[in-house]
Order: sequence, then C-alpha cells, then structure tokens
Amino acid sequence: MTRVLYSARLDKKDCISQVAQCYHFVFAIDELESFPYAPGQFVSAVADDAAGKQQTRAYSIASAPSGNRFELCVNRVEEGFFSNHLADLPDLPIGAKIQVHGPHGYFTLREPVTDSILVATGTGVAPMRAFTQWLFPPDSGPDAAPDRSNGKDIWLVYGTRYETDMYYHEEFEALAARKPNFHYLPTLSRAQESWTGLRGYVQDHVARIVEERAARLGQPLPLPAPGPMIPSADLRFDIHAYICGLNFMVSAVRDRLTGFGWHRKQIVFERYD
Repeated sequence: MTRVLYSARLDKKDCISQVAQCYHFVFAIDELESFPYAPGQFVSAVADDAAGKQQTRAYSIASAPSGNRFELCVNRVEEGFFSNHLADLPDLPIGAKIQVHGPHGYFTLREPVTDSILVATGTGVAPMRAFTQWLFPPDSGPDAAPDRSNGKDIWLVYGTRYETDMYYHEEFEALAARKPNFHYLPTLSRAQESWTGLRGYVQDHVARIVEERAARLGQPLPLPAPGPMIPSADLRFDIHAYICGLNFMVSAVRDRLTGFGWHRKQIVFERYD
C-alpha cells in the first residue's frame, strides 16, 4: 500500500529537559490547509541515513489537532539516527523539512467520553498531552472550543525517575488548577529529598484511584464480569484506562486493573519498546 508522504516544516524546537535531552517540536505541513487526526495517533518520519538506507520512526503526536500543525516530543537516544537527526540544530534548523506519513494508530479516546485514567511514563506522555488538549481546549484564541470532557473525571498519572525527566509539568499543573475534573498525579521513583509530591510506581497510584472511586460509587471490587450474552460491540463501561510507555509498565498497570475485574476493552494501551 502506497503511503502519501508530506513535507513537514520545522516551525519551532525547544529543549524541554537538558538532563534527559528531550525536545519538543512544532511542525507545519504547508501543502495542507489542515492535517486532521485523532488525539493519540502517531506519524511516521522517513529519512535516509548516512549509508543511504531509508529509516522510519513512529512518533506519537503530542498535541490536539490545530490547522496544519502537529507537535512531537522526542528523547535524544545515543546513536539513535532519527532522534539525533531531529535534535541536532545544524542538521535540522528552523524552516527545514522532514518527510512524514500518517496519521496512524488506534490509541484514541473511546466515545462517549467516560471517567478516564491516563497513565504514562517518559515520552509516553505525548499522546496524553494530545488527549488533555482535546478534552480541555482553551477558552479563547484560534483553538478555542467547548469543554469536551462532559464533566467526567480525568486523571493523569505520570511517572518518571527524576523531576528533571518530567515533561510539560507546569502545563498540566495549570490545567489542573483551571479544570476541577482534571487530576494531575506526577510520581517519581527516584525522587530527591526535596520532592514533596507522590513517590513510587504508577500502577500503585492507579490502584488507589480505582479503589477510592469504587468506594465512593458503592461499587464492589473486583467488578462482576459482563454478562456472557452481551455482544462484544455492545459492551459499555463507565471508566477506561489509557496507558502509554515501556512494556513492563504497561503490563504492570494492566495486571493491576484486570485484578480489579476490569474488562480488556476498558484498557487501551500503546507500548513503544
């Protein structure tokens, strides 16, 4: 199947963590008036390496749709061709173009929107940023739109090792201050003594959310299994989890949720290792 390649022009590049060598990129596709995609999807970037071999790398889009623009969050990987190609200013100055195709992927919000637990580690926060921007758009400006969360509780449990590895931290804090139904829970597994927030692994904090929510709603845990006569397409849930990160984290969170009786269709995940 032939994929349509677009030329994406680099409009902005910021190093959002010197320690982790993480970069935030803003691209525009000038040949398109709009670049529609569902929050949570990814694009594939294509380029030839020094040996003339074509390299392709998938990157989750780190923003909600906005005209012909999209944003990426990329960690520089030692000896990684694409991350270094993007991060090195001499190789990719502002105004330079890369080739991309997409959007691709099914890691998207299920509708209608339910209470949702977003779980991420590292750059797995990229699609979560897209989700939150879409659910809670700005009140003014070119991307202003009505709140799409429908008043549902949205938790973002974001885990990293160190505070320096935490991307978009101030942005999520500001959103939590603006929207009472958005709950931001950053947690560090190797926190310094000065860190006053949550500690430990994301699966433990996800478990606490599920237990406290069930107690508040008077729901038993583990949840009773759906009726065996209900067709799969007709299953409806009042909460979903969306998980993005390395395989061991995704598996750990899935195991905790299935232990609560959650159905596999309630757990939407994407792993990138």
